[in-house]
Amino acid sequence: MIRRLSVAVAIAAFGLVFLSLAVGYTEQVSLRPLAESYVRLVPQELGAQNVITGILLTFRAFDTLGEVAVLFMVAASVGLVLGPTQPLSAEAREEVAVKARPSSEIVRSGAEILAPLIAIFAAYIIMNGHLSAGGGFQGGAVIASGVLLMLLAYPRYRLALDFLSITESVAGVLFVLAGVAGLIFAGGFLDNRILPIGQFGALFSAGAIPVLSMLLGIKVGCELSVILDSFRP
Repeated sequence: MIRRLSVAVAIAAFGLVFLSLAVGYTEQVSLRPLAESYVRLVPQELGAQNVITGILLTFRAFDTLGEVAVLFMVAASVGLVLGPTQPLSAEAREEVAVKARPSSEIVRSGAEILAPLIAIFAAYIIMNGHLSAGGGFQGGAVIASGVLLMLLAYPRYRLALDFLSITESVAGVLFVLAGVAGLIFAGGFLDNRILPIGQFGALFSAGAIPVLSMLLGIKVGCELSVILDSFRP
């Protein structure tokens, strides 16, 4: 009885909090000074239509690099916890593959149709992140969703983890080198003006932001794919 009363009181308290937020909500009709300065500076100085991508990959790119490092540590931790204590032999891997339950023909056919479309969509999101909604993080997540679909369709398939690890590491190193190039040839770490800004609104514009977005998408896609593979038996 006391437990139910405590739950009821907690629910009522949360309800009052959300009710006060809903009653006191007023729609903001104008930007705050900081947001207004970003909206003005990103198109003028960075040449990017998407203000969010310009902020993430230039003004606060060092923080973005830290977030990617956190994702790398998560992938490494998941692999350490869920991975085998000893490397599996070829016979053991083959035995695990044989025991994997095959998927239905509908799942396989759907995966074969959707996987190329997912890959194209991911590339579009990554390469157009400076023009419209999207970017490296979103494109990398879409890449991982395609990998997950293929793992569901073909349970016996094993990802090339060594290749993914090398690709992820190379993308990360190139991302940092692009940041160092900003210190040498532009105005700061990960400054996108190491490459020509180009025409505003064009595909090849916004300096190095499309390149940074591509490297970020590759790195995030590889890391999430390794995490997904770690959850398989």
